[in-house]
Amino acid sequence: MEQSPARQAAPQPAPEQIAQAVPEPQTQAAQTAQKPLPAPVPEVKASAVPVPQPGLDVDPLTAAIAEQEVKAEQKAAKSLFEKAPVFAYGSAKEEITDPGMTFEELRIAKSDDFPELGEGKKVSWTVEYGKTVKTITDPKGTTITSVKTEIEQSKHFLDALKKAKDKNPDCLVKPRVTAQSKGIATYKGVFTSLEEAQESGKAICLFPGSDGKVYELRKTGLGEFIAPKNNVTDFAAVRAGFTPALPLVPMELLAQIVSFFRCCMTGSEKFEALAHILWDKQEQEFVVRIPTQSVTRAHIDADLSGEDLSGERYLHYIDIHSHNTMEARFSSIDDEDEQATRIYIVMGRLEKFFPDMTVRMSCGGAYLELDPGCVLESFGAVFPQEWRTKVKLIRRDSPPVLQPLNEPP
Repeated sequence: MEQSPARQAAPQPAPEQIAQAVPEPQTQAAQTAQKPLPAPVPEVKASAVPVPQPGLDVDPLTAAIAEQEVKAEQKAAKSLFEKAPVFAYGSAKEEITDPGMTFEELRIAKSDDFPELGEGKKVSWTVEYGKTVKTITDPKGTTITSVKTEIEQSKHFLDALKKAKDKNPDCLVKPRVTAQSKGIATYKGVFTSLEEAQESGKAICLFPGSDGKVYELRKTGLGEFIAPKNNVTDFAAVRAGFTPALPLVPMELLAQIVSFFRCCMTGSEKFEALAHILWDKQEQEFVVRIPTQSVTRAHIDADLSGEDLSGERYLHYIDIHSHNTMEARFSSIDDEDEQATRIYIVMGRLEKFFPDMTVRMSCGGAYLELDPGCVLESFGAVFPQEWRTKVKLIRRDSPPVLQPLNEPP
């Protein structure tokens, strides 16, 4: 019968292998002498435990410098975190003394100085702190200091601060107007007459009256209401004035006219006189025309029937007349006569070395006084350059330093 592998006899070693494996017998004393004795354990006191020292490859000076740098960074960070946030809008910057307020409260506080911030839903806020920019999603429920602290505690901000050249950035709180209305509202309209306003489908209508006022019509279920509109904000602001399209009248030409006026004042009678200043479009220069006229001390009667100058070539720019030795003021007769749209000048006190002068424009009979420099050349002759070097300027609002005239202030 064949046995299973588990019950098979293990192979027996050869006699010579057994002889080599058995060591020679030794005495017990020899065995004891060969066995090493354990080293005695020294007694260690707690106070004698050495303090771990830096590795031998660490320079103590480098370690000290690193420690000082860490302390400096911590000190700088503390100083930075204690800085007040700054309100920044356009060119205006101001420290926020109460950072515990919300962004909405700050908007209300600044809306007096910046009316465009008056409507909260049209204003958005961001906080820019170093390289970190955070958009404020809840201006009414978010305080400024909470956002500043949140940024300061973020890893992104601290990592960027270590790399930044500016280690002391301002925490800028910036509003921005995100919406702006233009034009007139859809329920309002501007019309040329009351009839047009009534026929329109607008609830609020503006139109001019024959008295020169602007009127407002409001249509409701109760009826139509009409009243003068005192503060019309729907129209653009307009500034009355004159913007010349021609060069300034040369001083030499004006001096000739003054001499002519003075010539009419010779003798006991001091007569007035009239001159016209025209622009020659062909020659691109001003010319003076003296119309045929009958004059007294206080009246001028000019005859323009024989005027033969071409309107295609000449522009009638200025009427200038004299009041001899009287004041340079326009009379009621002047107001009745000077209706055409052009420039008018009256000269008085012609007996003085520099006579008096008043300049005005007529816009369809509506008058507005002008600065003479708007249409006339002033004194401005070229003088020798060396004159400037003879004058030193001493300014009252600065230390008494002599400043040559030929140097800019």
